[in-house]
Order: sequence, then C-alpha cells, then structure tokens
Amino acid sequence: MVDYHAANQSYQYGPSSGGNGAGGGGSMGDYMAQEDDWDRDLLLDPAWEKQQRKTFTAWCNSHLRKAGTQIENIDEDFRDGLKLMLLLEVISGERLPKPERGKMRVHKINNVNKALDFIASKGVKLVSIGAEEIVDGNAKMTLGMIWTIILRFAIQDISVEETSAKEGLLLWCQRKTAPYKNVNVQNFHISWKDGLAFNALIHRHRPELIEYDKLRKDDPVTNLNNAFEVAEKYLDIPKMLDAEDIVGTLRPDEKAIMTYVSCFYHAFSGAQKAETAANRICKVLAVNQENEHLMEDYERLASDLLEWIRRTIPWLEDRVPQKTIQEMQQKLEDFRDYRRVHKPPKVQEKCQLEINFNTLQTKLRLSNRPAFMPSEGRMVSDINNCWQHLEQAEKGYEEWLLNEIRRLERLDHLAEKFRQKASIHEAWTDGKEAMLKHRDYETATLSDIKALIRKHEAFESDLAAHQDRVEQIAAIAQELNELDYYDSHNVNTRCQKICDQWDALGSLTHSRREALEKTEKQLETIDQLHLEYAKRAAPFNNWMESAMEDLQDMFIVHTIEEIEGLISAHDQFKSTLPDADREREAILAIHKEAQRIAESNHIKLSGSNPYTTVTPQIINSKWEKVQQLVPKRDHALLEEQSKQQSNEHLRRQFASQANIVGPWIQTKMEEIGRISIEMNGTLEDQLSHLKQYERSIVDYKPNLDLLEQQHQLIQEALIFDNKHTNYTMEHIRVGWEQLLTTIARTINEVENQILTRDAKGISQEQMQEFRASFNHFDKDHGGALGPEEFKACLISLGYDVENDRQKQTGSMDPDDFRALLISTGYSLGDAEFNRIMSVVDPNHSGLVTFQAFIDFMSRETTDTDTADQVIASFKVLAGDKNFITAEELRRELPPDQAEYCIARMAPYQGSDAVPGALDYKSFSTALYGESDL
Repeated sequence: MVDYHAANQSYQYGPSSGGNGAGGGGSMGDYMAQEDDWDRDLLLDPAWEKQQRKTFTAWCNSHLRKAGTQIENIDEDFRDGLKLMLLLEVISGERLPKPERGKMRVHKINNVNKALDFIASKGVKLVSIGAEEIVDGNAKMTLGMIWTIILRFAIQDISVEETSAKEGLLLWCQRKTAPYKNVNVQNFHISWKDGLAFNALIHRHRPELIEYDKLRKDDPVTNLNNAFEVAEKYLDIPKMLDAEDIVGTLRPDEKAIMTYVSCFYHAFSGAQKAETAANRICKVLAVNQENEHLMEDYERLASDLLEWIRRTIPWLEDRVPQKTIQEMQQKLEDFRDYRRVHKPPKVQEKCQLEINFNTLQTKLRLSNRPAFMPSEGRMVSDINNCWQHLEQAEKGYEEWLLNEIRRLERLDHLAEKFRQKASIHEAWTDGKEAMLKHRDYETATLSDIKALIRKHEAFESDLAAHQDRVEQIAAIAQELNELDYYDSHNVNTRCQKICDQWDALGSLTHSRREALEKTEKQLETIDQLHLEYAKRAAPFNNWMESAMEDLQDMFIVHTIEEIEGLISAHDQFKSTLPDADREREAILAIHKEAQRIAESNHIKLSGSNPYTTVTPQIINSKWEKVQQLVPKRDHALLEEQSKQQSNEHLRRQFASQANIVGPWIQTKMEEIGRISIEMNGTLEDQLSHLKQYERSIVDYKPNLDLLEQQHQLIQEALIFDNKHTNYTMEHIRVGWEQLLTTIARTINEVENQILTRDAKGISQEQMQEFRASFNHFDKDHGGALGPEEFKACLISLGYDVENDRQKQTGSMDPDDFRALLISTGYSLGDAEFNRIMSVVDPNHSGLVTFQAFIDFMSRETTDTDTADQVIASFKVLAGDKNFITAEELRRELPPDQAEYCIARMAPYQGSDAVPGALDYKSFSTALYGESDL
C-alpha cells in the first residue's frame, strides 16, 4: 500500500485530515481544517450515508457518461481501479498511466495506487486512505476518496472575493438568492430543505424555467422535485438526490448538498462577466460609503471633543477663591477627579481622532478621492490649539489651588493665634478699669496708701509686660488684613476694642499714679519683704504666663528641620526649669519669711500682700500648670516630628519612583524616535515590533498608577515641595501622554504605509529602498525632508525632475549620484519640482514627511482604479447602453449600494433616453472628484 502520510504535497485530505493546505492559497486547507474534515462517525448515520451514495454516484456518472460508461454501486465498481482511473482522466483532461487488465488482487491494487498517486500529484495529501481499503470495498474510505476528488476538481477553484472554496460557494449562493423571499442560505444543510434555494438559483439565471411566485414554503417535496427535474432537463445536471431523502432527514448531509450546489455553480459560471462588473462597482461604492462614514465620525468626534474643551476651560480659568480651606480642598479634590477620571478618556479621544483623520486621508489618497477638509474650526490643528489652551489653564489652575490652600492654612493659623492671644489679653484686662477707677485711697490709712502705691507700681510693671502681647495682637490683625482674611471685619473690630481699652488703661494708670503720688508723703514704711515678694513674683508670674502661652501656642511646620528646631528650642526651655523652680522657691521663701516675722512680732496681716495680687497659691497653681503643659508639649512635638518623618518618607518614596519613571519615559521617547528612523525588515515586522513595543509601554502603566497613588498621598499630606527629585507629577503625566501619542502615531504611520503598499502593489524591496533613501537625506533625523533634501532624494532614486519620469541610473550611492549630476551640469527643473512640492507639501510647510514621500512614489509607480474603468463596468451592467435603469441596478448590485447609486445618479439627457434612464458616466467621474456628486 502506498504511504500517503509521507507525500510532500500542499494539500492534505482524508478521514483524519486536520491540517491546512498551503499550496493553493490556503482556501482548501482552511476549509478542510475547519468543519469539513472527513468524519468517520458521520458515516455511521445511515441517512447521511444514503444521501452521499446517491449524490456521489450521480456526480461520478455525470462525468463517466462522457466516456460512455457509468457505475451502479460506488463501493464495488471502483474496486478494480479501472473506472476510478477513467473518472480522473475525464475530470482532469489528462492521461493517467496505462492500467493493468489482470483480475488478480495485485493488479487491482496497482490500478488504485496509480489513481491515488495522480490525486496526490494534484497537491492533495491523502491521510489513512490506502489502495487495499478501496479494493476491499470499504464504503467509508471509498466515499471519503470520492469526496476528496469532488473537493479538488469541482469545488477548490470556486472563489468569490478571495474567500475559501466553501465560503466562496456559500457567498455565491447568498448573493444569487438574496432578492428572493423565504430564502436565507446560511449553510449547506437545513437552508436547502424546503427546496426554495434550489429554485431561486435556477430562476436567478434562467427565470423562464421556474415560476417562483407559485412555489410554497410548506411544500418542500414539490419544490425539490421541481428544481431537480428542471435542472436535469434543461441544465444537464443529473438528479443526485431524492426529495424524500432530504425532507425526511433532520439535517441533510452537507457534502451531498455541496456537491449538488457546485454543479449549479459550474452550470451558471457563464454569467460571471456581469457579476465581475458588479463587484467592481460594489467595491468602488463601498470605498465611497466607508469614507463618508469616516468623515461623519470625524466631524462628530471633533465637535464633541471641542465642546468638552470649551466647557472645561472656563472652569479651569475660574480663580474666585473660597472662604475656607475645606471649600478649597473640595475644589482640589474636584480637580483630582478631573485629572484621574475625566481627562484621560479625552486624551485617548484626541489621539484616536488624529489617527482616524490620518487613516481617512490615506484611504482617500489610495482611492484617488479628493482630500477631506473638516468643517471650519474642526481641523486637527484647531483641536491641538484648543488642547494647548486647556493644558495652560489646567497648569495655572493647580498652582493657584495650592497657593490658595497655603494662604488659607496660614490665615486659619493666624486667626486662631489672634483669638487665643486676644482671649488671654481680655481675660487679663477684665476688671482692670474698675480697679484703676476705684478711689480707695481717699479713705485708706497711711499704711494702706503706701500699699496701694506699691501695688500700683507692680501693676504698671505688669502693664508694661503686656505691651508686647497687645503689639502682637495688632500685628496679627494687620497681617490678616493684608492676606485678605474673609472675617477681617470682626478681627478689626475686636482688635480696635483691645487697642482702645489699652489706651484707656494707660490713661487711667497715669491718673491713678498722680493721685497716689499726691498722698505719697503720708505713706510710712512698707514691709520690704512684701514689696520684694511683689517685685519678684510679678515677673515670675509673667514668665509663667508667657511660658504657658508658649506651651499652648499652635505651630505649623512643613519640614523635618523646622520641627527639630522647635524641639531644640523646647529642650532649651526645659533646661531653664530647674532655675525657675529655684526662683519659685525663693519667692515663696520671701512670703514665708514675711509671715514668720509678722507672727514672731505679733503683727496681724490682712491676709494678702498689699503690693500684688499674685499669691503663692497662684504661683504654685501656675507652676503646676506649666509642669502639666510641658509633657503635653513634648507629646505634640513628637507627634509632629513623626508626621514630618512620615512626610519625608512620602517625599523619598515618590522621588525614588519618579526618578525611575521619568528617565524611563524619556528613554522610551528616544527609542521610538530611533525606531521610526531605523525601520528594518518588512512593514508587517515593523508593525508587529511597534505593537509589541506599545504593549510593553502599556504594561508599564502600573508603575505610573503607583506614582499617582504616591502623589495623592503627598497632596493629602499637604506636602508642597520635594528636594529629592526634579520630576513633578505634572511632568510625568505630560511625558506619559506624549509617549502614548507618539507610539500610536508611529504605528498609524506604518499601517498607512502597509495600506499604500498593498493598494498600490509596491514591493517590499521598493519600500526598503524608499525608506533607505529618505533616511539618508534626513540628516537631522527629524522625520521630514526640506525641499533641497527631497530633490536630492528623488534624484538618488532615479527620478528625472525635469521630465517628470523615472530613468535607470544604476546602483549608485545617493551622494555619488548627486555629485555626478552636479559635476556634469545637470539642472533640476524648478517648475516641475515646484509642482511636485505642491503635491507632497500642500500646506507649504517646507517639509516633506515620509508618508507624503511614499504616497508620491506610489502614485508615480503604480496604477489605481479610474473613472473610465468604473464607467466601463457600468456599461457592462447596462448592456452597452449609454444609460442604466434603476431596475438594472437593483438586479445586479446589493440593495444598499443599488439605492446609493439611484439616489445620486442624475437623469440621463441623451437622445436615446428612456423613462427612468440614469446617467452613470457623470456619477462615475464625480466619484473621483472630477465633478460634483
């Protein structure tokens, strides 16, 4: 038995075949690799086997009768190999080796092997089908072999619009039966059960043979018999199936139906000329419809994006400050949502809009259509200008928000400090005016007067000590006014009240002193100890009050150095506490000494020091308060130190990631620039490499997201500077957006080059030669050529600029060739070169991009569909008439494209016009921009 497993052929058919064929364009191999592999199990279904036997037997006999013979039993009549070889000679038109006429088994095997060898020589790889099995009458293998022959010689060459054999046959059936009601061909089994599809195929090509309107969907047997009988009688298609076999089976055998339908295809193949003409028109119209759809999409997307930008810019330019830090923080949170949620999709829309615009222009150039000009104000440049305005407003808005938050934070701190100092001062001044106005000295004894004088002196000392606090309150109020604090009116009112009261206290103090001095001569000696106590207690009391005020004073810091400075100052303060404690003990000792002397001398004291209101209880109470405030201050400073250490960690964490992401983005931008210049390999390889490169960039997005999270933590912690990195989140975002846009544009450029190459038939070697020449003259690697560089590039490729034609110059280096031209006095024609520049640089920018260069070279070296070709195609459909009717368009074209033509064709005005005649010539020229559509 011949081993067909080892056959080195392009096609592989057989019961277990699963591979794809490559020799015939892949269509048969693809089909065999999908749903039509020979399935042993399906042959176990008696109904399907019966249908295949009938169909395959009829198909074989339709060819064998040309040789004056036929078969009766398909698995018996091929066993000796003679009729099998005869069948192959008939269907192939070739001669096979001479068969052996002996009756022995070896003769039969040799004949079958000759047939199988011939099948294998046609690019078919037979798997698990051997000559012994055919000779033994194996029904499964015999049916599989016949199906393989049918595929190879009856179905393989069927192709509609570059589809595979099965798909092409199915598409042909769908197109031919599309106008018929109750017919929907989706497969080669149940779609044919009711018989209407068979009748529709016949009626489409030979309408006089079938009265299709009289057929009923609920009478499939009549429909099938009618189609089979008409086909056998008028189309020379033998009856391959019985109607009852098809109707009585839940799912008719697909191979049997395909075999039967392929006979109809070959019978009607003569109508292919009109179909080809219709296909050409369909192709041209499809391109025009698609371009119009892309134009509408661009206008809609551009309008939506510009509207969003116009709505967003006023919001970003709004600089009206809020009164509280909470309101400003809410505005900052809204801005974060805008950056994270609202803007990224718009960035993608903008990038996609540019890509769509470039793709549309490329398609228009490839199809010889006029360039697309968007509505006024919707050009890509207009969108870029609006986008730049948006980003300028965005950058200024964020900076303003942060400055406002800093300002409000300082205002809140100053306002709280003002209220605290004002409350302390007001508490101190409470009752002071009444005390100064009291005329107790008029009825006091001499000793009382002396005590009042000393007490007044102590008060004046205390008053002077509070002068600094009043000045601080006034200074804070002034600063709040300068910073435009929203509650400045109440602050000014309270400050003015304190200042007026302070002036009144000064005036009253002076008046009381004058009154006391008038009676000073009446004073006698005063207890020096009380006086000394009062003098030492007053400053010590002020020191304690100042210490308590300082210990309770609010603080705000932004760096670890600032908090460490506060901790150092606090440690210095704590170092003075032992001396203060000794001073307190000394003051209390004075009071105790005065009491001891009074007791020892039986002096009755009034119970209080006449020279001061600062009692030992007050001193001890305040001292205890200071002792309580010190550890609280320690705790507050340590908490702030911990917070600043955490902030420093956030700075370093962000800086560490930013110092990686920032250079990475910059490196990738440089690599993309090199890739776009050093394109090597085929365009598909370049596109694949760029898309892999794009995926690697997209895969890096989690690093950017991590940086965003770290940046959000920094902003939530109100950290405004970072000395550990020069990269800000704004720089990173802009760099990332530019990186994504650049790689997308580069990919789009290669895709457009592929479109140009495929549409214009440019070879890979030509594309590489164009790229090499372009890169050679692109000295600054900017991706564009100046006029002189472009002229030199054209000459290096052998383009005669004076005569507008290419000439062979041999294989010469571009610089050597240009030097040769100059040395020989060759002159480039300015007029012709200016014409070329107007084509490749319509905007007169002075630069020629690689895409424009490729478009020009492709137009110079290839041909495309023209208006004359489309006119010729319409003339075929119109039966050589100078006009066409709506009925003819609807019959030959798909419904949507037929209606497209009817809606746009002008009435035909020629002398041979008939009612409803349409002018297809003016319509065709309008498609190519030679007149108005």
